[in-house]
Amino acid sequence: MPKKRVLLLHTGGTLGMIGSPLEPGLFSQVLGDKVPELAQIAQVDTRIVCNLDSSDLGPEEWQALATTIADSRTSYDGFVVVHGTDTMAYTASALAFALRGLDRPVVLTGAQRPLAALRTDARRNLTDAVELATCDIPEVGICFDGLLLRGCRAAKSDARHYRAFESPGIEPIAKLGFDVDVADHVRRPREAFSCDPRFDAGIAVLHITPGLDPLVLERMLDDAELRGLVLIAFGVGTVPTGRRPIAPVIKKAVDRGVDVLVATSWGGIVDLGLYKNSLLLRDAGAIAGGKMRVEAAVAKLMHALATVPDRDERRRYLETDVAGERD
Repeated sequence: MPKKRVLLLHTGGTLGMIGSPLEPGLFSQVLGDKVPELAQIAQVDTRIVCNLDSSDLGPEEWQALATTIADSRTSYDGFVVVHGTDTMAYTASALAFALRGLDRPVVLTGAQRPLAALRTDARRNLTDAVELATCDIPEVGICFDGLLLRGCRAAKSDARHYRAFESPGIEPIAKLGFDVDVADHVRRPREAFSCDPRFDAGIAVLHITPGLDPLVLERMLDDAELRGLVLIAFGVGTVPTGRRPIAPVIKKAVDRGVDVLVATSWGGIVDLGLYKNSLLLRDAGAIAGGKMRVEAAVAKLMHALATVPDRDERRRYLETDVAGERD
């Protein structure tokens, strides 16, 4: 049987960095020498999309990745994206929303230590990612430390250990040990493949904190360029309602055309109907984000603002589970 074909898209990150301080290196030229076992798994082609620290990646690079995957989709059995860890979950979420009806794996991976370092995790992560890209797992996922996590439910949780990511509330979609153990909850395409890689970066994120002055939020929302707000509330979506009420400011923002998406910082589910202090947000017109954490909420709100011009339809899109991000 001929080997499966995998396209490896390099964006930068620690895995391919060299020197001290670390900076992007000539990753593609040394890949075959450093990890020769990749050739035993698949026919791997490499393409440089960019060569950046992940803190410099954003909607433009998300668009380039999604477009490259869409244009190359029928020529490859799967895709691996080498990416820095700091914003990997944002990119994974963005790709999950841009690539609808995905019918083959898109696996993001990176490393805590560079490929050239001693005791590096880069070789294992890269080998695991390429093997997963040959499997029947039609999702965007993050592969780290022997686990494949759903990309739009993952978040970076550790900068000093090899298990750098977690997906609270959902088990990994695959585990790599002696065998590749693929979970039953892998999603399958429910529509024909399509790609819409547009994102509107005109959003802000605000974490509600005890004692937050509503005037701070009001000044932020006065920006005419602001089109969306991801609000990280307490618990299941509660905000202060006493001396410093937040909901009236949210209502003003919604009435002015700002879409407000409420997300969780702890991995649970946002339920704006459960408490009085969350019900006021719902009455103000805020949108409950389900189980979305900040990374998925940011990417989905950017995608919705760019691709769904009608506001009522956009709200329905944000309230719909598109890639496993909400449920």
